[in-house]
Amino acid sequence: MKSIKSILSITMLTGLLFIASSCMHDLLDQEPTTELSAGAFWKTEDDATFALNGAYSSIRPVFDRDYYLDGHGEYVRTRGTSATSGNLRLGDAYHDGDYNPTGYGDNFDKMYRYLYGGVNRTNYVIENVNKMIATAKPESIGKLEAIVGEARLLRGMVYFRLISMWGDVPYISKVVGENAEVANLTRLPIAQVKDSIMADFTYAFEKLPAKPAGVGRAGKPAALAFRGKLQLYWACWNRFGWPELETFKADANAATAAYTAAAADFNSVINDYGLVLFRNGEPGSIDSLGKADKLPNYYYLFTPVANNDPEIIMGFTHGGTGTAQGEELMRDVSGRSHEGSQCWVSPRYEIADRYQSTITGDFAPKLVPMNPTTAGARTAPNSAVNPASYKNRDYRMKSSIMWDYEVSVGMNSLKSTGWCPFIYKTWNQPVTIDGVKYTTYNTDGSNSGYVFRKFLRNYAGQGRSDGDYNFPVMRLADVYLMYAEATNAVKGATADAIALVNKVRHRGNLPALTAAKTAGADAFFAAIEQERIVELYGEGQRGFDLRRWRALERVWGAPYGEGLWRIDSHGANQTRYFQNVPERTYQQNYIFRIPPGERDRNPNLTQNTPWL
Repeated sequence: MKSIKSILSITMLTGLLFIASSCMHDLLDQEPTTELSAGAFWKTEDDATFALNGAYSSIRPVFDRDYYLDGHGEYVRTRGTSATSGNLRLGDAYHDGDYNPTGYGDNFDKMYRYLYGGVNRTNYVIENVNKMIATAKPESIGKLEAIVGEARLLRGMVYFRLISMWGDVPYISKVVGENAEVANLTRLPIAQVKDSIMADFTYAFEKLPAKPAGVGRAGKPAALAFRGKLQLYWACWNRFGWPELETFKADANAATAAYTAAAADFNSVINDYGLVLFRNGEPGSIDSLGKADKLPNYYYLFTPVANNDPEIIMGFTHGGTGTAQGEELMRDVSGRSHEGSQCWVSPRYEIADRYQSTITGDFAPKLVPMNPTTAGARTAPNSAVNPASYKNRDYRMKSSIMWDYEVSVGMNSLKSTGWCPFIYKTWNQPVTIDGVKYTTYNTDGSNSGYVFRKFLRNYAGQGRSDGDYNFPVMRLADVYLMYAEATNAVKGATADAIALVNKVRHRGNLPALTAAKTAGADAFFAAIEQERIVELYGEGQRGFDLRRWRALERVWGAPYGEGLWRIDSHGANQTRYFQNVPERTYQQNYIFRIPPGERDRNPNLTQNTPWL
């Protein structure tokens, strides 16, 4: 069985649709075999599998750079992207997007079109493999149905993203050969699209094997996890409302039913398939401040060491060096000292205070921004530029971010340049630390005083665009936290949900939650949110969480308010967000604009109210 990463990207999208007759230059200008007629193709299980791999290749690039989307929250700065315009594999779906905490809802026209390209690709597989099933031998039917199940899971994931951003969307369930076939489609109410997504996830769950059929493939737990997540979002929309979506009316009873159903699906994922957290959720070893020979287990979860680990319930594979399918995580999260990377994505200063004390299990005293030129700044208690201020913190802190005098392995021309200490605003300068001479981390991408360690390889041998990490789109730790959220909404803090949150905390070497943190539904929700912030940091979840909880005003303040500054470790103001912003701006953050180009082509497409 070929793994997903062995198949070259075969998606060539123009506008809304995948044009089935297009040629693929990457395949020596041959017509893609996945597009041949049923008479010339679609004869064997291998043919169907190859077509499915093509669908994975088409869907992967609309999910595998979701770390950019964390810029929609308050803890990650996305200053730009490494995406290449016109090239789906190199991130074109994310190209031209706006990744600031506000004002982003009108800049995802490319994502919208590429998501529909993925719909057409999955429909192509579903339609043709179903034709094969009609005449297949009995012994082949189960395998072919599983292939349809995987394609329907992918289609469901794409539509889930569409409704999460745009609400009501056109629903297409058949192969489209030309634009005229969809030129007059209307937007289907979100409730109907949701039901179709549920049907896809349910079919996938029923037909997929318990364990994936190959590397980068999906099994039953993935289908259940996504079905549970869809129900959790549906519950949130019904509980908190979505007033910007004119056709949607919140229903408290529907919310309760959806929370209950979500919890049941998550419970099955957790208990029925033998899944465990990476390295059994143990914290592992941690080096002293300023050292990085021993990093916690959580760090390694985001390196190729964790590829195909059971915690990554679903992840999109990348081929690595020489395959033209490498991921660009290092290029996006690190600086020039690491193979000339560009640091498009970096931590904001405010994330540091979210990492709790391993001694108390609660928040440490707030860091105090200080300019290092101030006398005693490097040694003052709780100073943000005093390395000792970061002692005895959640192990996920050292795994995820670097502060002054933390080190990583520098790289140039695929070779190590030795340990490279990060010192904010020093940029490739000589420095002596404990009698050893170093050259400091060269990056102008951070304006906070921190850079990412999460996703940064700590070994040489691969270029900045040649990574082979399986980017996770569904992790077991996320399922634990979603289960806790769903049960808490209906029953309050139950013992099993508390235990699961504590498992997630344990990987950070944190003590269990105190009784006060689980004393009521509100307190426990705050504890769950805290874990989602630090556990899923940089994985593209925060913006979606803030929108489904209708928490933008809670985080940034009310309309026409003072807004909030994002600052750096030296105490300098960087950017103020939501200052004197009208309610309409918040509304536009809660629901995205239907692309004007699509409305120009199709007059039947209505626009979301805040964008009229």
